Amino acid sequence: MPSPFSSLSDFAALLRAAPGTDAAATQAAQARDADLTKPPGALGRLEDLAQWYCGWRGNARARVTAPQVIVFAGNHGVVAQGISAFPAAVTAQMVANFRAGGAAVNQLAAQVGARMDVVALDLDRPTGDISLGPAMSEDDMLRALNIGWDAVDPATDLLVVGEMGIGNTTSAAAIALALFGGGAEGWTGRGTGLADAALAHKAQIVARAVTVNAASGAGGLEVLRRLGGRELVAMAGAMARARQLRVPVVLDGFICTAAAACLHAECPGALDHAIAGHVSAEPGHPRLLHALGKEPLLALGLRLGEGSGGVLAMGIVQAALACHSGMATFAEAGVSGA
Repeated sequence: MPSPFSSLSDFAALLRAAPGTDAAATQAAQARDADLTKPPGALGRLEDLAQWYCGWRGNARARVTAPQVIVFAGNHGVVAQGISAFPAAVTAQMVANFRAGGAAVNQLAAQVGARMDVVALDLDRPTGDISLGPAMSEDDMLRALNIGWDAVDPATDLLVVGEMGIGNTTSAAAIALALFGGGAEGWTGRGTGLADAALAHKAQIVARAVTVNAASGAGGLEVLRRLGGRELVAMAGAMARARQLRVPVVLDGFICTAAAACLHAECPGALDHAIAGHVSAEPGHPRLLHALGKEPLLALGLRLGEGSGGVLAMGIVQAALACHSGMATFAEAGVSGA
């Protein structure tokens, strides 16, 4: 099937024209929830989650039956600036580990019964060093958007996108700084485990990248092109495709949320089909979630990436739908209501 977009303006138009939730299904899910064998509100956020999910799926009694996890991998030229405790070669090594089933996300995906795909994007061709200039050309970005778009299985009914890319917390911090302002230090974390001096250097590189690329005030897609990585772009493409398919998305950590924030900045409302799976230990992540108005489901101090926190939260969504769609109503159970 040919790509539905051939330019960034085409892609932005798709974001603006994306479908919304099914109001009738949401209302029917609310009515069902009110008649289930429990006091009103007794399941807390699980009730809200179920109604939100049912609205996007257009089914008042929906269940999660085909979850998908996609891990995108890319390499970053900014690694040359000494902003990571690990070399770029680790990206390819971890991709091999994902494909062999040996990473944390593999175990978590199996735990929730999710299909897992691994997509490596030109690992032998890092993006441009963002401290010197733009990460990607428009053509390069479009290719990564298309890869992400095509990676989503149309049969999927719940999606998590994860990432692997040495140096990508630097890209994420630069994106957050460009989109939401503040000081670079507040968005910059230790990533793979930097010591204090290296952390300060990383923050300087983040600030320089935003300045060099004149990214403050730019549109979301342009910020992503100038400061992102191929894996971040592919994540954005996959999240946009999920919206077209009315597939709910569970956001992972700081890097995933930075990619998502670019969609939001380009088109407010572009993330209405997405929830925050968790809040990570990266200091910029809670600030980013706050800026997006997303309340995380979990707070476990994770900072692994890979989609791991999002996949954990998939289980919460599955549980919400199991209760909502599987519980008996008062009439079905022969229980007296209030």
